[in-house]
Amino acid sequence: MSIKKQFVKTKPVCKVTFSVEAKQAASASVVGDFNGWDLAEGVLSKLKNGTFKATFDLNKDASYEFKYVIDGQFVNEPGADSFKWNDFAGAENSVLSI
Repeated sequence: MSIKKQFVKTKPVCKVTFSVEAKQAASASVVGDFNGWDLAEGVLSKLKNGTFKATFDLNKDASYEFKYVIDGQFVNEPGADSFKWNDFAGAENSVLSI
């Protein structure tokens, strides 16, 4: 799993690429504050090597709680900027700071 941030000089956004290695999985999404925790808004595309990947434009100067959903299972990003307890979920969420 990994996150790549590419800042855009001409716009107040950052292009964030989420990658998840899940060769045996049928589906993967990233859900979080930036897309209303909506699976359909965070679908990751499966590449031939079994990695799921997608790039999203996120506003700069913000932090977002998020998780991956791999075949229905919620998974944190080990390389997240930090982690935050979420009482609603009863678990820690990954945090992305831009």
